[in-house]
Amino acid sequence: MPVENKVVLSTNEGSIKRITLNRPEKRNALNDEVIAGIKEALRAADGDERTRAVVITGSGKDFCSGADLSALERISESSVSENMQDARSLMELFLLIREMKVPVIAAVHGRALAGGCGLATACDLVLASVSARFGYPEVKIGFVPAMVLAILRRNVSEKQAFELITRGAEISAEEAKQFGLINQVFTDENFEAEVSAYARGFERMSRSAVALTKALLYQIDGMAFGVALGAGVDVNVIARTTEDCQKGIARFLKKT
Repeated sequence: MPVENKVVLSTNEGSIKRITLNRPEKRNALNDEVIAGIKEALRAADGDERTRAVVITGSGKDFCSGADLSALERISESSVSENMQDARSLMELFLLIREMKVPVIAAVHGRALAGGCGLATACDLVLASVSARFGYPEVKIGFVPAMVLAILRRNVSEKQAFELITRGAEISAEEAKQFGLINQVFTDENFEAEVSAYARGFERMSRSAVALTKALLYQIDGMAFGVALGAGVDVNVIARTTEDCQKGIARFLKKT
């Protein structure tokens, strides 16, 4: 059982690791302790060969409302070097999600705003309840979600990214899906069950194939076409030599 006073809970649901932001009274706002907790839980999940997918969610009514008010106050009072260290900590979280061998899924209910929306965007997949709301309102206080923009620009078109970042508006789950910001929208009533079923779908997939696919997908971003094809050749050859592929081919040939 998780320890209830932790700001980040990590539980196992079979081969699925669930990471829960546990500050419902603060709408799961991000601070140093929360970010460190997420990174710790992700590293533990990545080191566990039994893990097939990670689900990040929030306790209470919201996924994550963004930076904690005390964190914002500290930003305004910190030196350049202190702010650099703080920003790099968040960068490490975004990189860690990309470098994980298994899919990292954001399960968003309620609001995912500012840094909370950035956290969801940084995940490989985003599932949302129909009543969920998304937005990057940082521009309203003179802040720029600069690292998130590097991810967002890879998820949506240039004009959509510009609109989302500079207008600071909240959008619905359906609008976010139209933008290409999220993958699936589920009903509020069945959200938890749908998320669990979706995540468990990775139990039927080859863990090594998913890991190789994830790494290649992000590796080829920005590559010239020929270079990307060459990277694909390398991964293709590696996949053929894996135990999962050899066993899978054997099963297929036996059936036919």
